[in-house]
Amino acid sequence: MTLNRLISRRHVLCTGAAFTAISALSPARVAMAGPTEDPFLLRAAAGQAALRPAPYGSTDVWSYNGSLPGPEIRVLQGDRIRVLAENGLNEGTTVHWHGIRTPNAMDGVPFLTQDPIPVGGKFLYEFDALDAGTFWYHPHQRSSEQVGRGLYGPLIVEEADPIRVDRDLTWMLDDWRMTREGQIAGDFGSRHDAMHGGRIGNSVTINGQMPERISVRSGERIRLRLINAANARIFGLNFGGLAPVVVALDGQPVSPHVPDDDIVVVGPAMRVDLVIDMTGKPGDALTVTDAFYEGLEYRLVDLAYGPDRLRDSVPDWSMALPPNPLAEPDMQAATRHQIVFNGGMMGQMMMGGGMGSMMEQMREGNMWFINGKAATGHMMDPLLLLQQGTSHVLQMDNRTAWHHPMHLHGHSFRVIARNGQPTRHREWQDTVLLAPEERVEIAFVADNPGDWMFHCHILEHQAAGMMGIIRVDPGTTKT
Repeated sequence: MTLNRLISRRHVLCTGAAFTAISALSPARVAMAGPTEDPFLLRAAAGQAALRPAPYGSTDVWSYNGSLPGPEIRVLQGDRIRVLAENGLNEGTTVHWHGIRTPNAMDGVPFLTQDPIPVGGKFLYEFDALDAGTFWYHPHQRSSEQVGRGLYGPLIVEEADPIRVDRDLTWMLDDWRMTREGQIAGDFGSRHDAMHGGRIGNSVTINGQMPERISVRSGERIRLRLINAANARIFGLNFGGLAPVVVALDGQPVSPHVPDDDIVVVGPAMRVDLVIDMTGKPGDALTVTDAFYEGLEYRLVDLAYGPDRLRDSVPDWSMALPPNPLAEPDMQAATRHQIVFNGGMMGQMMMGGGMGSMMEQMREGNMWFINGKAATGHMMDPLLLLQQGTSHVLQMDNRTAWHHPMHLHGHSFRVIARNGQPTRHREWQDTVLLAPEERVEIAFVADNPGDWMFHCHILEHQAAGMMGIIRVDPGTTKT
């Protein structure tokens, strides 16, 4: 599906609430309880949300605490996070804390780290916020539908000494496959979606809304935290002549830099922190466009300058964030592992067990393969068995015709090479986007014991086999 219908509607609307400039488009924030207080209650349930502007009606969704996105949980680095998840759905669920380095038992993967939270049941998640940065939470039980219906929210861990900005905003980006009646299409689990690029929607929201304009002030500096909560859509944002500076990727600080071609690419589950100076004049407006898919570019939102000017020149404040306490991989001692992705429409099929093995697995409903094997559930043999405390390099070859945002639970890794060329920033990430036929190398220390999911975060690809388990053995810790 394309965004053509949405674009044409938004371009002809010219009166009423649709053109009201929203000054603080950000999820509702909550403070974390102290160690002796009751935990924060996070309830998943069916509800409604005003995804479309007035005069259109509400859309049936699943959400946390009745809001979409769910409440922004904002804590300080080092705080203890205590969240009591309550299941108000009519099926089991979990909460995964994406990008946060939690103990394995708190990772929220059904049948691997915990049993699903039953209907009407509760589960206490409790862990320390080791790293500052931009993270998020979502289910891992039937995630392609549960996330696709709206179950997600931001988790922000503030630095003790943050960079100076005038405003700190969070945008959770998502797309929705909507019917003409304004409801979410029920065709989850589509074989076509799974074999191609995943479930791409026809309507895009920022924090659960389709705003026409967002208010800014001339001269202000904004820290904009982008979170891609879409099942499959990759965003490539062009800020219309502004000069956004990337200061963090997946919550981890990176050398401040201007993105390639001035396009901010955010794959599914990935996060990008930007510092943007609003250099336009009072009364100006500029358009933020999504230009990732060639020929399918569209207008995301306009930034509308108010009548006042905050300052006349760009401030000289530092944009460098303090590093997080991540273990640096020992590249000299690192063990190398080859990881090959196969499957999907138009992809190469030969690997490992050969064509016959994969064809047999495809007859069983699997469509994507890691080293020739498709995941058939969470109770499976590990893809890799690693000794705790050791360094590793994964050479990942994408032998398919589609992008894959690969996510490793419980760890952050350095992206060290693409197609044999060293990366410029050696960025820390937890989800790395591989283009078709691309080879990417990542390096990390296996320092968090347990069984950890490693999967494509195009959720339809994960459900169709592109998932494995990496086991970090705590019994043989290297000192």
